[in-house]
Formats: sequence, structure tokens, C-alpha cells
Amino acid sequence: MSSKQAKRAEIGKHTLVVLVLLFAFIPLLITFVISFKSNQQFAVAPLTPTFPLHFENWAIGWETISGYIANSIVISVLAVVLTLVPALLSAFVFARFRFPGKTVLWYALLGLLFMPGIMNLVPLFTLLRDLNMLNSMLALSTLYAVGGQVFCVFVLRNFIEDMPQDLFEAAQVDGASPLQQIWSLVIPMSGSILGTLAILRFLASWNSFVMPLVMLSSQYKQVIPVGLMRLDGEYIKLWGPMMASFSIAAIPLVIIFLFTMRLFVKGLTAGAVKG
Repeated sequence: MSSKQAKRAEIGKHTLVVLVLLFAFIPLLITFVISFKSNQQFAVAPLTPTFPLHFENWAIGWETISGYIANSIVISVLAVVLTLVPALLSAFVFARFRFPGKTVLWYALLGLLFMPGIMNLVPLFTLLRDLNMLNSMLALSTLYAVGGQVFCVFVLRNFIEDMPQDLFEAAQVDGASPLQQIWSLVIPMSGSILGTLAILRFLASWNSFVMPLVMLSSQYKQVIPVGLMRLDGEYIKLWGPMMASFSIAAIPLVIIFLFTMRLFVKGLTAGAVKG
């Protein structure tokens, strides 16, 4: 009886996973199907495959958003680097050093987690305008980095505190500086967490819409979400090219997910079990 119950429970789990995957991927599949249709085919059979397939939709989509993809990659990669490097250094300081006001500063930092980023949109716009840094991809990456550092510091500080302190003491006896300890101890042991944070920050920067819409005035510096929005006006409801562009924009994210899924899961579970 117990084996039958266990088998039923296992079947139930697999069924739930399949349903969740279907719920997640059906919109992508529909987008992919529509990307090969003309407007006439879409009007007759919007959700089912039709022939002939219009591969020229993908050529139009790629020509339209290829520049936006390059901009998004540059901005997102810069944002990841500018986020993780200062966050790792700050987390090490909070985890390993004692200094006056450390607790107050730590809780003040955590308080920033509860501040909606949209609240800072107008002050940040004014600041960049006064510094003559509007329409700058580097400035936009810096804004993404500043917005994501608090969460990264929180995660990394907790991980470093859970690391065996004997390792740091042995490194200090050997004369290792704090930077050497970070390089030789923290980074190798926190690789999965750093990878997970890098993925999260990359996706957050990649999918951001409001910030680049406000901060970047040049169309040639815009990113994918803003570029996709402008497709509606440029092609006036040409569903095939629009859906092809959406599919092309999703390809990098799918590739990142497929190649980093194990790292992502490992990073999410790191620290759940000590020892």
C-alpha cells in the first residue's frame, strides 16, 4: 500500500511539473508559430501552423532588433560586473571586519531593499542631466549596478559569515591580505552564488523597460524592451515580424537558462545545509 501511495505521489509530482512547464512554454510556442504567418494567415488561423511559412518575417525581425540586442548585451554585462565587484568587497567587509556603527550601517543598508526603485526615477534623471550623462549606456549600467548591489551584499555577506573561520585565520597566519583572501578563498567557494547573482542581475538589466526609456534618448542606444515596443508603431500590426522579433529577443535568455540551470539551482540551494 505504501509503495502504491509513493508511486501515486511521484506521478502527481511529475504531472504538476509538466503542467507548470506547459503553462510557461505555451505562450513562447504560440509566439513562435505566429512568427511564420502573414497577416492573412494570422486572421484565419492565429494559433495553429499554416503554410507556406514566411521565413522573411525572421529576416525583418533580425534586421530591426539586432542593434538593440547588442546594446542590451553590453549594458547587461557591464551592469553585472559593476554590481558584483563592489558587492563582494562590501560583503567581505561586513562579514569579516568590526568597526563602529557597523550594525546601524548594515540595517540602514537593508532598509534600502524596501524602497521601490521607481521612486528614484526623477531624482536619478535630474542627477544624470546635471552631470551631462543622459543618453549614456555606461551611466545606465551604473544605475542598474547601484540598484542591485544591496541584495547582492546581503546574500554574499551571509554566505561569507557561514564559511569556516579557520580558513581565514590560516590565511592571515600565512600573511594573506584581505584582497588575497577574497581571491583565494571567497571567490572559489562562492562560485555558484556569484553565478546565480550574475544571472539574476543580467536578467533584471535585460528586461528593464522604464529606466532605458527615460535615460536613453537615442534610438541607436536603446535596448530590446524599448525596441520591441517601437515595433508596433513601425510595422503597424504586422504580426509575423513582431512575433519573430519577440522570438529572437527570447533566444539569448533561453540559451542562458539552458547552460546555467544547474549552476542556478546550486546557487539557490547553497547554504541551505551547513557543513
